[in-house]
Amino acid sequence: MTGLRTDLYELRMAASYLRRDMVDEATFSLFVRRLPPRRGFLVAAGLAEALAFLEGFAFDDEELGYLRDVVGLDPPTLTALAGMRFTGDVWAVPEGRVVFADEPLLEVTAPIAEAQLVETAVLNLLTFQTTVASKAARCRLAAPEAQLIDFAFRRTHGIDAGAGVARASAIAGFAATSDVEAARRYGLRPSGTMAHSYVEAFPDERAAFRAFATDFPTNPVFLVDTYDTPAGVRAAVDVVTELGLTGPLGIRLDSGDLAALAREARAILDGAGLTRAQIVASGSLDEDVIAALVDQGAPIDAYGVGTRMGVSFDAPSLDSAYKLVAFGDRPVLKLSPGKATLPGPKQVFRDPSGESGDVVGMRDEPPPAGREPLLEPVMRGGRRLDAADPAGEVRAARDRFDADLAWLPDAARRLVDPIPPTVAVSPGLAALRDRVTAQVGTGGRF
Repeated sequence: MTGLRTDLYELRMAASYLRRDMVDEATFSLFVRRLPPRRGFLVAAGLAEALAFLEGFAFDDEELGYLRDVVGLDPPTLTALAGMRFTGDVWAVPEGRVVFADEPLLEVTAPIAEAQLVETAVLNLLTFQTTVASKAARCRLAAPEAQLIDFAFRRTHGIDAGAGVARASAIAGFAATSDVEAARRYGLRPSGTMAHSYVEAFPDERAAFRAFATDFPTNPVFLVDTYDTPAGVRAAVDVVTELGLTGPLGIRLDSGDLAALAREARAILDGAGLTRAQIVASGSLDEDVIAALVDQGAPIDAYGVGTRMGVSFDAPSLDSAYKLVAFGDRPVLKLSPGKATLPGPKQVFRDPSGESGDVVGMRDEPPPAGREPLLEPVMRGGRRLDAADPAGEVRAARDRFDADLAWLPDAARRLVDPIPPTVAVSPGLAALRDRVTAQVGTGGRF
């Protein structure tokens, strides 16, 4: 990863620190200030990509030339940047854990110039994947018994974003993705059927279905709504019968009244003895549409969820922040209205029973009775503590999410008007906040 994956003001602040020999360690905390509307929780995601960025952080000669010629950095600063690598420590909430507003997802401790320069990329990676994983989790809540498939790749905001969506949705329990490269990279199941163009390229639906099933006889799924949906289902039945297919197969509905068409398709399939044939629905789906279909008792086995999940249509970003909380041995805070922060390195303490909300405290304070800490050390001296394993990381994150989803209170799980659990501040952290606030208010040094 290039060191230029940052905002200009990060470079200018880092240069100013370096010119003044400000090399003490700083701790920055990354958190979400408030949950978007209709969100009762978030799903932590993006950590593995952030750690990969930190391990590879560097400036090459071409980039340093750009910083000299265009940005105007001076030779001593360029020399310092040329040898700079990320050497810090990172504590983080493991991916897949459920989190809430005002809880640190990640904390970086490093020489202040290093910690400042990585802000933009780390914020980008965690914010995006946490946003998408949280949206995907709502789709899972809408249809807990159905298979969910990521169909978002063609409309994500960039090719790299497509892979991120596949990964984040898998963490939230999606069973497969249409993105083949993402499937390869993260050990996911690739999934795909056919497009309407394929059907239109043949003289009729039977010819298209016959060709497709001949070429791909293992679990073919026929897109049946190009012309007349019930006729398309019957054409699929005829081809299955003609070719003597006995293995897994299905049909896909992509338009129209999905509930009514699914019921009619189920009757046609069952009447032909294809009781195990699956019905897949797609087309502008989100958690609300899926929940409505489930409420109507639509016999749909799988949902292909695309654009609205892949861009988190109703909440496309998070009010995330990466704020300095300590410099050297001095805890610091921000008192701006609506954007105040808490000082010092932190920890989140959770009640595994779910009977009470989380507590944000100081990292070095003992856990309150009956609570467990969420943040764990994940990087020390600029190196990950665990070897990178893209597929294994997704599997482990999905397991953590499964456990946290079962733990999550019913009020927070609601799709409409959810109520997240309360997040309190420990007495020790509250006392530290008050002391630092008093120092700032009197103009003194803490």
